Amino acid sequence: VLFSHIEMKTLLVFLCPASFSKHSVLLSAPSEYIVAFTGYFSAKARSLYINSALRNAGDGALEWHIVPRENPASDFPSDFELVHIRQASPSSLLTLEDHPYIKRVTPQRKVFRSLKYIPSPEPAAPCNATRGKQKWQSWQSSRPFRRTSLSLGSGFWHATGRHSSRRLLRAIPRQVAQILQADVLWQMGHTGSGVKVAVFDTGLSEKHPHFKNVKERTNWTNEKTLDDGLGHGTFVAGVIASMRECQGFAPDSELHIFRVFTNNQVSYTSWFLDAFNYAILKKIDVLNLSIGGPDFMDHPFVDKVWELTANKVIMVSAIGNDGPLYGTLNNPADQMDVIGVGGIDFEDNIARFSSRGMTTWELPGGYGRVKPDIVTYGSGVRGSGMKEGCRSLSGTSVASPVVAGAVTLLASTVLNRELVNPASMKQALIASARRLPGVNMFEQGHGKLDLIRAYQILNSYRPQASLSPSYIDLTECPYMWPYCSQPIYYGGMPTIVNVTILNGMGVTGRIVDKPIWQPYLPQNGDHIDVAVSYSPVLWPWAGYLAVSISVAKKAASWEGIAQGHVMVTVASPAENDSEVGAELTSTVKLPIKVKIVPTPPRSKRVLWDQYHNLRYPPGYFPRDNLRMKNDPLDWNGDHIHTNFRDMYQHLRSMGYFVEVLGAPITCFDASQYGTLLMVDSEEEYFPEEITKLRRDIDNGLSLIIFSDWYNTSVMRKVKFYDENTRQWWMPDTGGANIPALNDLISVWGMAFSDGLYEGEFTLADHDMYYASGCSIARFPEDGIVIAKNLKDQGLEVLKQETAVVEGVPILGLYQTPSDGGGRIALYGDSNCIDDSHRQKDCFWLLDALLQYTSYSMTPPSLSHSHSRVAPPTGTERPLPQRLEGNHLYRYSKVLEAHLGDPKPRPLPACPHLSWAKPQPVNETAPSNLWKHQKLLSVDLDKVALPNVRAYRPQVRPLSPGESGAWDIPGGIMPGHYNQEVGQTIPVFAFLGAMVVMSFFVVQLTKAKSKPKRRKPRIKRPTYLQQQTTTGKNPTV
Repeated sequence: VLFSHIEMKTLLVFLCPASFSKHSVLLSAPSEYIVAFTGYFSAKARSLYINSALRNAGDGALEWHIVPRENPASDFPSDFELVHIRQASPSSLLTLEDHPYIKRVTPQRKVFRSLKYIPSPEPAAPCNATRGKQKWQSWQSSRPFRRTSLSLGSGFWHATGRHSSRRLLRAIPRQVAQILQADVLWQMGHTGSGVKVAVFDTGLSEKHPHFKNVKERTNWTNEKTLDDGLGHGTFVAGVIASMRECQGFAPDSELHIFRVFTNNQVSYTSWFLDAFNYAILKKIDVLNLSIGGPDFMDHPFVDKVWELTANKVIMVSAIGNDGPLYGTLNNPADQMDVIGVGGIDFEDNIARFSSRGMTTWELPGGYGRVKPDIVTYGSGVRGSGMKEGCRSLSGTSVASPVVAGAVTLLASTVLNRELVNPASMKQALIASARRLPGVNMFEQGHGKLDLIRAYQILNSYRPQASLSPSYIDLTECPYMWPYCSQPIYYGGMPTIVNVTILNGMGVTGRIVDKPIWQPYLPQNGDHIDVAVSYSPVLWPWAGYLAVSISVAKKAASWEGIAQGHVMVTVASPAENDSEVGAELTSTVKLPIKVKIVPTPPRSKRVLWDQYHNLRYPPGYFPRDNLRMKNDPLDWNGDHIHTNFRDMYQHLRSMGYFVEVLGAPITCFDASQYGTLLMVDSEEEYFPEEITKLRRDIDNGLSLIIFSDWYNTSVMRKVKFYDENTRQWWMPDTGGANIPALNDLISVWGMAFSDGLYEGEFTLADHDMYYASGCSIARFPEDGIVIAKNLKDQGLEVLKQETAVVEGVPILGLYQTPSDGGGRIALYGDSNCIDDSHRQKDCFWLLDALLQYTSYSMTPPSLSHSHSRVAPPTGTERPLPQRLEGNHLYRYSKVLEAHLGDPKPRPLPACPHLSWAKPQPVNETAPSNLWKHQKLLSVDLDKVALPNVRAYRPQVRPLSPGESGAWDIPGGIMPGHYNQEVGQTIPVFAFLGAMVVMSFFVVQLTKAKSKPKRRKPRIKRPTYLQQQTTTGKNPTV
């Protein structure tokens, strides 16, 4: 088994059933630790290993015992044990980890979700919704406009952050199975029979009338019940396998219910790990997991998900309810081996609550992958009620079981079940998906679920490798956004496209030799250079193919389209071949198409510093706006294509070319760029970076910095309890790392303060809002400084007192004195250009600052503003210092641990791409790279279907007081029968007319006595000889 090297930080499991208020508290299970082993061992062997390890600790007074786990998995070998250690010392825990059969030791975690039922007639909203006056706010998790008190008497900041957890992505009316044409497969006799599907949720009542094949109900909690006391698990199970009223997709499937949450919404890490192990033991085929969280570095959870899928468990998971913000993907749905599902409504619009890509695992040096994989109905879907009847819910927690039910039904249609695995099923789903018009790939993935087309592909499938996305077209908008939003040019940062390799041939595989780059000469393919890096091992079922594209020097002044393709051969061990070492191979082609333009002038080129942005996970990096107490973590990546997407779109509309620097400042040619843009930087700086930046600015590069709050007293106030270290966890920086930024700009006599300010004001006739920003403490005397009256938010946080500070310096403009030198602009708050919690944008200010830095045009509205003040000298108060005892070095790319204070690491080498040697081909490239058929040897015409017709439901607004639920006996769609009759009437009328005509022809023939006058007999039309066949309806 392969294990990840990801450092585990926290595993928090949150439950979020429908129509509950949000208030969460994380509690620690006292003195309990999860001891993970390197393999599966019996209970006796596990006890011996732990006893041996702790005996070697040499602490005879150490009190410990193994906590009994009474659940269905306790009779089988396990790969972990739960141990109670009283007053465990770090040395005893290290001694445990030193044992050769012990992999890691982590604290047991308990999550308690205090949710109070809110009886409300309004439609259910996603679990993290903020109810406000604005209608759209009901889908928001973290962007309320309503101001709330910053009083911390409630102790929120002393509880674990909500976004550091995994939580049920609660479902927020319609017969979804028939809308997706599951009845077509039912008519063919496919109803999910023989497929084991597991639902990890809140349980299911024993005698619920909607289910006829509940194979097993297991309880993994400390409550003595198997029933669902919340209704969430029942709803999810109903979408998959209900047999009546609100019908599910696979009513004859074997339903395995895993109750992993109590009625009080409590769960433990060990419960999930035991339940996952039991699912592997029971050879579950499909597993629905309607939970998620932002922590993709959660080592035990990620490892166990990999182990599940490696054992051919097809895992379907909700992508998250944190939309419409980008960079909000939840784990495990963002993993390559998991089918991540987003939500749409019944008008095929992406649901506002559905989380958007890209993945942020790969930042800052790389680029995110395409997620979600697929979207389907998740808004106003009907499912089973807790005891009986039906209810309507919304959310990706609904969309996930829709796909899980479809997958279960599809698996039952395949005769050779050996062909069905997590990769082949995902290949069939994404190859058959119907693309939604006007929606980009980070919103819809590969498109909308098409059940019938997926059935056709799966039933003519042969094991092979495929790519996601299956092509790279930097000219195709809007689907290929953001790639299509900016052409490439010589001298620009390489464009990185992170492609996922899906390997349907086996759980493990490899790339044979190296990928081959073949430019199309007739399509100017020799005008681009391509470099490829890839996974050394494809496991489980997947790997990555990172394609870097750059423009060749000879195309520096050329404009046009260039095309080519990359050939990749994947090999996997042949599982059923008697010959030792036999392999299956599959060769796939990745078409590439780019738009090249002449290199833009320096003044139009902006470089975004990504390298010095840090985010959760792995560390606690707080939000930039302290008003957002329900959303305390900065976890969206701080990238121009995630939470700074609107800013990027604005800059492109203004004609600027924006590139991303994913390496130290020493790794770019400053003579190519007009402005370096640093926003919300949390990272430290190498001494070499500081030196180079000063030299670059002296030579004409300009710098814009958008800073944020930093105050050590406030940082201590917003601490919370870390479940791994069992200590109060304080942020290691504020919204930005002010001491590091001050080191960077100190040579010009500039510095930010540790003041923390908030307030509304008007600047240059624009309404502005300052959200938890800092002030300028020091600025050159010949610079331009703008000041405003703001509230002292730091005083409000610390003492719950309100005060207004007059003349707070917030904006500074400075022309460096060197000949041909660049310009510097400082602003103390980044929230006005950040999509996360932006209340009033300041894109106009960014335009004005770029006019100043790129063209040396000082905006008159700023230089002659009545708010202009004398630059501060910085003598009034000391500059902010780094928090004593901070642990930033644990997550920093710059710092390393050292006796005393952390020290900078050696400066890393700049990334060096090995460009592939081109193998030109003299052939014409295809005009349209996107095709529906993306898999080899798939002939849809060979798979017959009974009377398949595309069906789109007629959606109409509900009348006042009318229920959104459809009470449908037998699961027949309203209007469906009448529609069939309406289409059949013209056929019967035509046949009747032909019968009457034939009768008259026969009578006329008999009346004629002379053969010469007899007319030839009219042939009966062939269509009258055809008989219609009707399939068998399922007994559901």
